[in-house]
Amino acid sequence: MATLTVAAAQFAPVDDAAANLRTVQAAAEDAARRGADLLVTPEYTSYFTAAIDDRFVAAAEPLDGPFVSGLREIARQHAIALVVGVAETAETSGRFRNTLVAVLPDGSIAATYRKVHLYDAFGSKESDRIESGAADQLPVFELGGLRVGLETCYDLRFPEVTRRLAAPEVGAADVVVLPAEWVRGPGKEHHWRTLLTARAIENTVWVVGVGQTGSIGIGDSVVIDPSGVAVAAAGASAGTVVATIDTATTEAVRAVNPSLALRRFDVHPR
Repeated sequence: MATLTVAAAQFAPVDDAAANLRTVQAAAEDAARRGADLLVTPEYTSYFTAAIDDRFVAAAEPLDGPFVSGLREIARQHAIALVVGVAETAETSGRFRNTLVAVLPDGSIAATYRKVHLYDAFGSKESDRIESGAADQLPVFELGGLRVGLETCYDLRFPEVTRRLAAPEVGAADVVVLPAEWVRGPGKEHHWRTLLTARAIENTVWVVGVGQTGSIGIGDSVVIDPSGVAVAAAGASAGTVVATIDTATTEAVRAVNPSLALRRFDVHPR
């Protein structure tokens, strides 16, 4: 049996990358002290304002810039892996990339994921400023004997994303982590928890959702097992929840409900 202890740190990033890096540093120190192997922080950890505008473009950095370099040093210092949302410099003028960076405990970058499904809904329009990632990305990396898949916020509303990460013939992820800035609104908290739970159940996979707090984020970070049970959950305030993921639970759930093995590709083409 392989295990992985995951810390989900929810907080409200600000429009100051150095301050946000200090927040990640403190969260990593706390997570490492609590025995975590992996720390996950929200979408837009490196920089955030409520309006997705030219300030993000100006604040965006390349992956060899000071923010990601700081993440790599934090990982080495605390011997902990990180998954962190960053505003990355884009190739297109006037735009940036909404990127997740996975860093291993030795400070090396294990994977990156550039958000595919942009949040052009509920009155927002990320596509005005964000350069979407390639649809064929397969952001899965190995850590502690488990495979970790990545997706971001609005991707959650598209079940194909998680299925592709979890499907044994594609990503074969044991756990899917999903940093988000899930905005408050009528029914939105219900959508968040319902969709995360559905993705866990339908793929018999562990799911870790990590939200921003603050004036517009719901928080509500949660670790959900492959049967859909929330084994650790946060409220609306800043803080960190820690839970241990194990492959024995996954194997037990799949022994009873082998849904991934029972898919019919004549109904659902590959």
